[in-house]
Amino acid sequence: MVAAWSVVYLVWGSTFLAIRIAVADLPPAMLAGVRFILAGLALGSLALARGQKIPTTLRQWRVCAIMGLALIVIGNGLVTWAEQWVPSNQAALIIASSALWTAWFGTFGPRGIALSGATRAGLVLGLAGVAMLVWPSSDVQAAPGGDLLWPKLAVLVSTLAWSGGVIYGRNAGTDLPPLMFAAAQMLVGGSVLTFIGLARGEIYLWQWTLPGIGGLLYLTVFGSCLAYATYIWLIGQTTPARLSTIAYVNPAVATVLGWWLLDETLGPLQLGGMMVVLAAVVWVSVSGRTRPARTR
Repeated sequence: MVAAWSVVYLVWGSTFLAIRIAVADLPPAMLAGVRFILAGLALGSLALARGQKIPTTLRQWRVCAIMGLALIVIGNGLVTWAEQWVPSNQAALIIASSALWTAWFGTFGPRGIALSGATRAGLVLGLAGVAMLVWPSSDVQAAPGGDLLWPKLAVLVSTLAWSGGVIYGRNAGTDLPPLMFAAAQMLVGGSVLTFIGLARGEIYLWQWTLPGIGGLLYLTVFGSCLAYATYIWLIGQTTPARLSTIAYVNPAVATVLGWWLLDETLGPLQLGGMMVVLAAVVWVSVSGRTRPARTR
């Protein structure tokens, strides 16, 4: 269990940097699509070699498809698109708000956990911090020709989709082994993203550069095969509040790496928003460990 948490804490924190580097040379939908198709094929082959069966029922494929669309197409696809303009550290900080949505969405369903008054106050505080992060600021500039507001909002939408998908998967349940479960989601989501990229003509924008391909391989092997598969396993092993603790570490890792390797900085407004969001995440995660909610 300790090893699993270490993977999702540290490896995922570094993927924001890898996306930022790779998307400079590889178009976003194709980058994300190829990444997850390769990872899905690798994990699926490993699962088959271990004797695991592919999904066979309509319900199994429905759960895999919904989670693939929520977590991969919307959740990861929008972040990859947005990081053409949004610095990796800011993207990671906005993603930290997923802990707030996970706690809120975690009140629904048969395994729902009720929120206390203190937790609701933490959610409101977190929303204020997110507003500070996405608010346009002259201290932090987008890439040439870019406008930070819409890409930042896209990252925010991705957090909603991700959190909703996580809670859906936790409540829906499936008898698929975690490895095959993750592989099926990746193949569904990766295929949709690749189709979007081809439809947009992104194949003509693909550049075979060392940073681009290196970033793609890192995201495929470490970000998807290792970290994503581990996260899917953890969804069924722990609570929404515990899952939300990922938001404590990932932004810190991403911020340090972005500052160290890409000279990324945060303006006063973003620094303030970071402190408010992280404080709210801690508050919500600690105060959110209360009695189970009634079944809806």
